[in-house]
Amino acid sequence: MTTPELGAESWPVGELEEEPRGPVGKAFRLSAADSLSLGNALSGFLAVCVLAWSAISDLQSHGKFEPDHRFFGTAVVLLLIGATCDLFDGLVARRFRASAMGAELDNLADVISFGFAPAFMVVIWAGFSGRLPLWLVLCAAASVLLAGVVRLARFACVKTKSGDFMGLPIPMGAMTVVSIVLLFQPNYVTIAGIFAVAWLMVSRIEYPKPKGNVAAVVLAWMMINVACLSIWASGLAGGDQLITVGAVMQIAIVAAIPLRVLVFKWERRRAGRSEHVG
Repeated sequence: MTTPELGAESWPVGELEEEPRGPVGKAFRLSAADSLSLGNALSGFLAVCVLAWSAISDLQSHGKFEPDHRFFGTAVVLLLIGATCDLFDGLVARRFRASAMGAELDNLADVISFGFAPAFMVVIWAGFSGRLPLWLVLCAAASVLLAGVVRLARFACVKTKSGDFMGLPIPMGAMTVVSIVLLFQPNYVTIAGIFAVAWLMVSRIEYPKPKGNVAAVVLAWMMINVACLSIWASGLAGGDQLITVGAVMQIAIVAAIPLRVLVFKWERRRAGRSEHVG
């Protein structure tokens, strides 16, 4: 009995068609921008680990979980570090060079740090509180994660004529969710705010893209937030006031742009009606 030779007919046609082509070796070379993307992903992973450890250790010790602001502060600082890496990876890629994996790595890292990590934070914040049904908390957390995934996929496929972001950028969405978590207790109103942030990420409202001096202002804002959160997490005097001001400003900035768009559309419709009547 002879053994048939391994040939093209021995393998599914689909597998043969999906064989990698082109300069595969170059695809495995990580650039400096890729290192920043990986740092972003690592920051998000560590933020989840910190939150999970806070819940596990508290449940093992006391049988009941009470959120500790120190763990939340550490997790948020890690997310801000991830946001800083995300801000710089594009700048570094344009200044030096980008690898073949650059865009994919950036999106995957963003899903971890600004999709999964804030969604997990929502579960830790409200899931153990007993103030809300667990299914509602999970739905709110899932909306943040899924909206972030859709937001990133759309960003990769759809470009606006103005060059601005269509929908709330996922890092800003994550920081707004974090601000709600730090500023308020879990209740139906704040959960509605979480759903609203998820909706803004997949909406068609255009948010301006940080460029030039604006990008520098965004970076400075992140650094100030890191400093404020560090003071707050350390329990130093004035920390509560700093975190309150920072969180309120973050929510106000995110909410002001949609309101300005609505006012602009209303004014334009009103002007159109006046011209039609005249």
